[in-house]
Amino acid sequence: MDERTTREPGLRASLFPLTGPLRFLLLSSFLIPLGSFMVLPFMSVFLHERLGMGLGTVGVVLAVASLVQFSGGVVGGALADRIGLRRTMLWALVVRTAGFAGLLLALRWPPFAIWALVLTCCGAALYLPANKAYLVHGVDDERRPAFLSAGNAALNAGMAVGPLIAGPFVLSSPGWLFAAVTTLFLVVTAGHARLPGTDGTHPTESKETAGPSLLAGVALLPFAANALAFYLYFHFQHFLAVYAVERASSAFYSMVLLLCFTLVIVVQPLASGLIRRMPYALALTVGFTGLAAGLAVLAAGTRAALLAGGALIALGDIVLFLKNDLEALRRSPRSDAVVFGQQRLAAGLGACASGMLGGQLYGFGERAGHTGWFWLLAAAQCLLLPPLLLVLRRRTAWRPVPDGDHEGALTRDDTDGRVPGR
Repeated sequence: MDERTTREPGLRASLFPLTGPLRFLLLSSFLIPLGSFMVLPFMSVFLHERLGMGLGTVGVVLAVASLVQFSGGVVGGALADRIGLRRTMLWALVVRTAGFAGLLLALRWPPFAIWALVLTCCGAALYLPANKAYLVHGVDDERRPAFLSAGNAALNAGMAVGPLIAGPFVLSSPGWLFAAVTTLFLVVTAGHARLPGTDGTHPTESKETAGPSLLAGVALLPFAANALAFYLYFHFQHFLAVYAVERASSAFYSMVLLLCFTLVIVVQPLASGLIRRMPYALALTVGFTGLAAGLAVLAAGTRAALLAGGALIALGDIVLFLKNDLEALRRSPRSDAVVFGQQRLAAGLGACASGMLGGQLYGFGERAGHTGWFWLLAAAQCLLLPPLLLVLRRRTAWRPVPDGDHEGALTRDDTDGRVPGR
């Protein structure tokens, strides 16, 4: 019988049985964004209305914080190689807990809020690459998509629930809110201190393959594709709020976000095996087409269009974000933590570019009275920019196999394997 007729394990078989540490890590993947999103989505309102900062200052602070949170992941990945995955997660949580505690001090000394916010973002940057690498450590290639998508589902669930819990208390009782989040992070940090380490018997990266720089061994095509995907997605993330609230309400905008989070939570784990088997070129085509369709639909500006556009964008990103991570893991000789950090750097660059360029374009459309054209232009970019990735695909179409037994042999990079857990 042909080997391809052998059925791959389903989602449940891929995930279970889960060890105690992995169960705790998945629970933490829910609790950490739950606590974070009880505070961070409301920071613009808190800084402006409660602490009296000007909107221009608020915008600069949030832009810097976002860049640190995403792009700092490359430092987090390198740190995990130096001190281990568990220690990196632990120190990251200590830093982040200090940041949320600092927000309490900001109620008496407002300028401290900026440093507290930056601390929380530094902690996030250090934590996520090590968290993902620990989650898939020693897991074979066929099961990795299930573990990554389960972690993403837990993260999105926390992001969805956090604002619903904290919304009524951000301005009325911020002190109690910050104290509750700080306590939650103290408990999660204590739990991470009891996790078994991965050092010694399962090193994160051999010294022979460690590169001299943070970007050594970067998988160029997945890196570029991730930066482009986040650049296009953050048109939606940055500017949907002002667009949707103007045409519907803040409550309806929250409903659109909840729909997007729910789709990621439900669909990505179920589709993870299919996404893994999907050829990379097809995954990029499906993902960017979904983004283009969703952004174009948003231009209609109706409530139905906002819901449908958000759903299409979420489905496109379900494919793009997971497949780019899987391809980066497979193509790079670096450790899992370093690879995830490099992909976070790509995400940060894309999100930052989206804020700078997209903001100018949205402002121009707003002044012209046709903000719908902003979404059509973003959709056009989803169709025109991805073909540029073909240039990178041709440059990386053939490369040496990173196997000492076959050094110098050439193979198609779409078919070569990667040692699990390296």
